[in-house]
Amino acid sequence: MPETIEDKQSRGLRNRRVHMANERTFLAWIRTSIGIMAFGFVVERFTLFIKQMSFVLEKSNIKITLPNSHGYSAIAGIYLVGLGTLMSVLAFIRYKNVERQIYEDSYQPASKLNILLTLSLLAIGVFLVIYLIKST
Repeated sequence: MPETIEDKQSRGLRNRRVHMANERTFLAWIRTSIGIMAFGFVVERFTLFIKQMSFVLEKSNIKITLPNSHGYSAIAGIYLVGLGTLMSVLAFIRYKNVERQIYEDSYQPASKLNILLTLSLLAIGVFLVIYLIKST
């Protein structure tokens, strides 16, 4: 049965919508990875700020006791920047795979990126809870 012009236009419109949805999802992952990297940068720089403040306070003879830093915030910050970078690369790979599957009409949902993000944020959350409990 030959395909009519209306059927081709309808399929093309559906394909465009699906491709645009795929792009929006990709851009959402990119925004998330940028946010995680920015947060990691702030956390890492906070260590430098604390070190500088303790140096300034020692020089000015102001007696304020700052909490003893073990350098964990620098490690957590670097980890977050790395996680954001990895997420952006994986988001691009996922975007291209979904694009290929849309063209082939063989889309299969995959949740590897979702699992990676969830487990990473769970690890960071547990680490921060333990760190905060030990620092009080």
